[in-house]
Amino acid sequence: MYSYSGCSTCKKAEVWLSLAGVEVEVRPIRETPPTMDELQLALRCYDGKVSKLFNSSGQTYRQLGLKDLLPHLSEMEQLEMMASEGNLVKRPFLVDLDKDKALVGFQEAEWKDALA
Repeated sequence: MYSYSGCSTCKKAEVWLSLAGVEVEVRPIRETPPTMDELQLALRCYDGKVSKLFNSSGQTYRQLGLKDLLPHLSEMEQLEMMASEGNLVKRPFLVDLDKDKALVGFQEAEWKDALA
């Protein structure tokens, strides 16, 4: 799971995962952004909606003016941006390449269903 130590939602997800008995390796999203393979898996899990993967409430997103820029970029360019700048990825970002699953943002009901 990619996480940011200052993110209360990430902390909430970590506690929930622990109580649910789900072991995860926590990686700092800012220092080690998700890989292209992980982002592409998440994109498939969210029906190809790349907007679901962006941290649109983050400062970096706003500073780069991505609201106006993204419609002019290809899907691959958008994924490359996220792979190079972890602040652009919605967090927490949970991925399991072996099980072909990915989750972004913590919604307890969604995570419970996906991890059952």
